[in-house]
Amino acid sequence: MAPGLGTVLLSGLLLTGCDRGFRLDMHVQPKLKTLRQSDFFTDGRASRPVLAGTVARGELRDDTYYYTGMISGKEGDVMPFAVTKEVLERGQQRYNIYCAPCHSYIGDGNGMIVQRGYRKAASFQDPKLLAAPIGHFYDVMTNGFGAMPDYAAQIPPRDRWNIAAYIRALQLSQHGTEAMVPAGTQLSPKAEAGSPSTERK
Repeated sequence: MAPGLGTVLLSGLLLTGCDRGFRLDMHVQPKLKTLRQSDFFTDGRASRPVLAGTVARGELRDDTYYYTGMISGKEGDVMPFAVTKEVLERGQQRYNIYCAPCHSYIGDGNGMIVQRGYRKAASFQDPKLLAAPIGHFYDVMTNGFGAMPDYAAQIPPRDRWNIAAYIRALQLSQHGTEAMVPAGTQLSPKAEAGSPSTERK
């Protein structure tokens, strides 16, 4: 081994040891771990209680109906914001991700998971759900119902309302009549069986 190489290697080892020595106090320093016991505070707890009235940023939730779907303890039947094409498109997208696996894409309760043995989900065409206020669907997504768990952690409030609006659209799609079409709106004629537009390609 070259004479200078041994000196370089020895110096490197010494510097590494010094580096660890200097950093040890930063790595292993006194600290209080969450929910651990501590002798530092008089109540013996490391975690400090939250001050009364403390609200995390963005969590004020002063619009009770928007966050619960309830009005005076009862499910409300009004959307907290205007239903637009964008709202329904977003609702459809979220529904297809979170709801369709059980409820199916048309909302009949026979989704793919149900077909594979999971308990049958509710059909949105059930008379009870057809008569349910829109706040009911928001509440069920928030708190769960029966075998259905809550989806509050997965779906933010705005998207829960978007999905509720889309569920209502699914219901209307199965029970729509010509009388519901606004006056002056041109209805497309039904395609005749066997026409090029209905034939499989």
